[in-house]
Amino acid sequence: MTTYTITLTDSETKAMEYVAFSVQDWADNALKNRARKAIDEIYNSEVARMTADPDITNIPADKDVVVLAADIKSAATRQAEADAANELPE
Repeated sequence: MTTYTITLTDSETKAMEYVAFSVQDWADNALKNRARKAIDEIYNSEVARMTADPDITNIPADKDVVVLAADIKSAATRQAEADAANELPE
């Protein structure tokens, strides 16, 4: 498990308290919901890949197992690779 800390200015805190009953609950929900969507995306992609591979005969039903085993790159790594590929030679 990983813990993240978010720092808000006083005006940001006041604004969030205006729109959310609990700023912490809002932040937790936002991150968990986005993670859930990414888990679904990774899982569906991996199941499609495994289904197409005749050597794979057992596809785990547990999404966490599939996501943790997936050979995927982070968004930062993908962006760095795209930036490097788009660099013009001197």
